[in-house]
Amino acid sequence: MQSLPSSSSSSSNSKPIIDSGERNWLDLPSDVVLTIFRKLHTIDLLHRAHNVCTTWRKISKDPFLYHTIDMPNIGTDLSSDFYLEILCQRAVDYSSGQATDINIEYFGTDDLLRHIADSANHLQRLRLLGCYNVTDEGLCEVAGKLSHLEELDITIHSLSNDPLEAIGRCCPQLKTFKFNIEGFRRPRMEFDDEAFSIAKTMPGLRHLMLVGNKMSKDGLRAILDGCPHLESLDIRQCFNLSLRGSLGKRCREQIKYLRLPYDATDDYPFRVELHYGYGSHDEDEDEDEDYPSGISDIDLLSDNDYDYDEFLGGSEFSEYDYDDDYDYDDDF
Repeated sequence: MQSLPSSSSSSSNSKPIIDSGERNWLDLPSDVVLTIFRKLHTIDLLHRAHNVCTTWRKISKDPFLYHTIDMPNIGTDLSSDFYLEILCQRAVDYSSGQATDINIEYFGTDDLLRHIADSANHLQRLRLLGCYNVTDEGLCEVAGKLSHLEELDITIHSLSNDPLEAIGRCCPQLKTFKFNIEGFRRPRMEFDDEAFSIAKTMPGLRHLMLVGNKMSKDGLRAILDGCPHLESLDIRQCFNLSLRGSLGKRCREQIKYLRLPYDATDDYPFRVELHYGYGSHDEDEDEDEDYPSGISDIDLLSDNDYDYDEFLGGSEFSEYDYDDDYDYDDDF
């Protein structure tokens, strides 16, 4: 297919001279151009096609094109995060309130979040990946305007409990929540506040992804209690959790698709590694020291015991035999 003309190759009111027999993109019917524009990346649509000619600029403002707004910061020739924010605001404006799915990666501020909340009244899915300039206060402020939200993905971002609880209270239709960070191994710090906030305010969740979370077994139990409709749970790299005994049994019975702390992260697109914290680490030290019997989650729940589902690559338990003589309370 012949490439689209660039904005520098034609003025806003003129058509380029082409060789006989070649198709002139600018002569295509508007409905055909609109169909082609639907296949373009949001950034390409606003940064390039929008500037080719007057006709294309008019077509590029059609709200139909902005039901989904995908804005990754992939290090293109765009000058700055500020310019990406301008483009994103423009896309939200062109959507005329019809945007239902917005993805923002590695840029964005509280101002942009406010603009989205004020203008995208029917937003169902929001993904904030590495948006480090979006603050707790900003999320708390806009939570009340995101009442139609069904899926929220906040990845590699540190939040306090306040925005988590605000989102849970103000988004009653929330079915999928992804709150992922980079994995860690040591020091073994337990932090259950996030898990408690999720359990307290998001009872309608069906899918929960918490890669690298620092919760302990108390936080996991709270989630199982507070989110009774959970179908899939991803707790990979949550190294404070041991799924032996009664807790593992309950997970097997309650969750259909489960990813375990030591499950592979090949399909997780971000860096996950073991952090050993301060002080020296003996390379010969047993990595399973937290399991006195020498058994890890991998040993307890092997690949032969479950099949993976497409949604989270989760595991559906088909067999999990427990020793009737084992006292589950010994470990808890």
